[in-house]
Amino acid sequence: MKGFKNFLMQGELIVIAVGLVVALAFSTLIKAFSDNIITPLINSFAGGGSAGKGLGWTLSGQRINLGAFISSIVYFVTFMAVVYFIIVVPYRRYMLRRGTTVFGAPAASKTCPRCLSAGLPLAATGCKFCGGDVPAE
Repeated sequence: MKGFKNFLMQGELIVIAVGLVVALAFSTLIKAFSDNIITPLINSFAGGGSAGKGLGWTLSGQRINLGAFISSIVYFVTFMAVVYFIIVVPYRRYMLRRGTTVFGAPAASKTCPRCLSAGLPLAATGCKFCGGDVPAE
């Protein structure tokens, strides 16, 4: 039980959990904006005056609502932008201050010529896997 408690109290896990809650709250707000503003605007351009009309067509009695699909695309792009700018950017900045690179290009590394193990830091003079000498780059 103590290990589980330590896992839950990790700083990174808490930051991610708070970010997830914020993202879900924004998701509800963006969905309401998309359903109540974007979809009616898109449908109004197609000349639909009543519910169920607008951008789209009817096939065998079933309504194919292109306006709702375009609204879903707008919803998705907006939601992902919010997640990126509200969660990813601040989390990346926070982790960078702690000395860890996340959501970015990995640090430059080199390969051991003896055992061919990759991922050795550029400043390494010995391989952590086989113990062989690694030339400086």
